[in-house]
Amino acid sequence: MAKVLHINSSVRTEGSLSRQLSSEFVAKWKAANPADTVVERDLAANPVPHLTEQMMGAFFTPAEQRNAEQAFVVKTSDTLVDELLAADVIVIGAPMYNFSVPSTLKAWIDHVARAGRTFQYGANGPEGLVKGKKVYVFTASGGAYSEGPAAAYDHLVTFLRTFLGFIGLTDVSFIRAEGVAMGEQAVADAIAKSRKSIDELVAA
Repeated sequence: MAKVLHINSSVRTEGSLSRQLSSEFVAKWKAANPADTVVERDLAANPVPHLTEQMMGAFFTPAEQRNAEQAFVVKTSDTLVDELLAADVIVIGAPMYNFSVPSTLKAWIDHVARAGRTFQYGANGPEGLVKGKKVYVFTASGGAYSEGPAAAYDHLVTFLRTFLGFIGLTDVSFIRAEGVAMGEQAVADAIAKSRKSIDELVAA
């Protein structure tokens, strides 16, 4: 029995392809693996706070030395890290906003990037501590950024691949719904392509 962590970061509850497709994937995964459990983390409905000076101070203070305020402000981060570490499979819905990730997802990343918990520095440099998990990232973008001249503007996939790899998550599949601002046929084609990928990934 596996634990699936499903993270949605689109601010849109209706009309979001990243939300729609990641949810379709999770539904098909659950149908194929009924014993698995799913934890839903909706960063739009329940946004996590952006980092503050107090939070950063708490992160870098050993747990046994934190004062009451520090112990309180670190709770959200600890909860998010615990969810991540407990998951066997991670599914992320990540639309492209202004060439990168939504601020909701960046805030989540800032909370789970924790020295000593999700990564550490050793003699050979940084080492990710979140290992042995599979990640599926569902992206959606108005333009096409996977190849060609516009690829230089893609700071969504490149950033997520870098961050996930930094904390030890190297088995990552990106399912892109691209060009969705280019008309109804482009949207239909993007959905069809993504659904084909979903069926193949779940079957695998």
